[in-house]
Amino acid sequence: MTATEARPSARKPPQIVDMSWDPITRIIGNLGIYTKIDFANREVIDCRSTSSLFRGYSVFMKGKDPRDAGFITSRICGICGDNHTTCSNYAQQMAYGIKPPPLAEHITNLGEAAEYMFDHTIFQDNLVFVDFCEAMVKATNPGVLARAERTEAARGHIHGYRTIADIMRAFNPFEGEMYKQALKVSRVTREMFCLMEGRHVHPSTLYPGGVGTMPQPTTFTDYLSRLLRVLDFIKQAVAMNDDVFDFFYEALPGYEEVGRRRILLGCWGAFQNSDSCDYRYETMNEWGKDMFVTPGIVVDGELVTNNLVDINLGLRVLLGSSYYEDWVNEEPFVTHDPLGNPVDMRHPWNQTTVPVPQKRDFEGNYSWVMSPRWYDARTGDHLALDTGGGPLARLWTTALSGRVETPYIKATGRSVRITLPKSEKLPEMTFEWHIPRWSNTIERDRARPYFVAYAAAMAFQFIERALQLIRGGDTKVFQDFEVPDEAIGCGFHEAVRGVLSHHLVIKDKKIANYHPYPPTPWNASPRDHYGTPGPYEDAVQGQPIFEENGPDDFKGVDIMRTVRSFDPCLPCGVHMYMGNGRTLTTTHTPTYGAGHGG
Repeated sequence: MTATEARPSARKPPQIVDMSWDPITRIIGNLGIYTKIDFANREVIDCRSTSSLFRGYSVFMKGKDPRDAGFITSRICGICGDNHTTCSNYAQQMAYGIKPPPLAEHITNLGEAAEYMFDHTIFQDNLVFVDFCEAMVKATNPGVLARAERTEAARGHIHGYRTIADIMRAFNPFEGEMYKQALKVSRVTREMFCLMEGRHVHPSTLYPGGVGTMPQPTTFTDYLSRLLRVLDFIKQAVAMNDDVFDFFYEALPGYEEVGRRRILLGCWGAFQNSDSCDYRYETMNEWGKDMFVTPGIVVDGELVTNNLVDINLGLRVLLGSSYYEDWVNEEPFVTHDPLGNPVDMRHPWNQTTVPVPQKRDFEGNYSWVMSPRWYDARTGDHLALDTGGGPLARLWTTALSGRVETPYIKATGRSVRITLPKSEKLPEMTFEWHIPRWSNTIERDRARPYFVAYAAAMAFQFIERALQLIRGGDTKVFQDFEVPDEAIGCGFHEAVRGVLSHHLVIKDKKIANYHPYPPTPWNASPRDHYGTPGPYEDAVQGQPIFEENGPDDFKGVDIMRTVRSFDPCLPCGVHMYMGNGRTLTTTHTPTYGAGHGG
């Protein structure tokens, strides 16, 4: 189907059908997408994103010992709980005024690198790519599959598949070779994670002040041996994804409009640089820019800031179309940051969560997700930033900042070069991710395997630096501390699917206020009180429909590709608000699979 067929220049009388997918499959079942589709003109004309799960951690964290925050918040999620523990420890270290030893930072970075490799692989290859596999394309776009059978794969010399259809077959669920290989790689990368952080997905060795991991040389060589085992797969995955995504642009002219939205990307940075990071708020601008994934906000292709202080002060939590009471008339927890800058009442430090369960109303309130926004002081706009699924924003801000330069990674200002050493079957290879023209479905998905390569490349550096310390006799991995009577802290990190911040207020040595903000509230937010749609909504509505099926057997594959390109996850909370003092008792709580992402 061509772009002209999908969106004819002479518009036809509309044929509007209400269609919903609730819950969205292949993720935890709390996300619903409600649309109005004009089948005559082949486009989505309206979209609402809903969540049926109340995220209540900010309620029951109050009064807890702040040292427990990392262990509690890791339970927010069933697959990226370590990202929450890490981010919580960052916030606590700021509040306690401590800096972990360098070896502890390398161990934490190695654990997070393994998590990125694990999670991105299992999501991209076993969940996202099902929408692009032979079985799905045959059911939704048989004409595209026929063309794929005739199209040579440009990078076959890397991945070994002759045609695009051969690649699609390799990702067929439970049968395709790459689908099965991804499951094996996920097991190996999880083992790498456990070597550093003790247990997946709720770390047993990460603490504020450092780690409890025993820094034996074999700990790092065991990690390295596994990393080398997955390098061939990582190199092949980058090449296979590039081949398939390039093919979609060629086979379906106009497909760049699927999931396309204004370039509004946020990244909070990842991989602390132990040479400069002291966790002091007063120096956060300097050490934030030295992260090995550079934080930043990109608006219409321009890097607005990579200053974490600016990013922090611009955070706003709007209620919009969500099920909560407002708190702006309450007493603020924090009036000024440690640099003396005023802190807005809608900043996470000052948020109070008051849930108000109610019937869903698409003309009023319809989601448990609030509407995080970033206030752009240049224009006075509250921007509905998205994370690009995580990797797109991370690579984009790192590329534009041009600050990261290691033996394995170089940010050029226009691209990111990633060098992976020789592996079992393939030679040393350098992949270059270029800033794309669009922030759309294909580019969110394309960035993911590139960031797996990025995480693998950084892991080599962290291993080398850790072994240098050990050989020099520096094996310290923990720094003692005292919990202050009063303090504030903020942690900035990247969960697998994007921006993650934890904001902490301590009074009388207890938590007075605590708010974790994972990527999904940013991506899945409903319309705010300015009428601005959240990123899922914005990316889906207005997009063309290329699926060849009509309303009667419509699968919504283009819509599903768009939503899944953000790597959605709606759990980030494992309890329900029952109201009127009622409680819900269960006899079993699963320790894994409580949710995908955070």
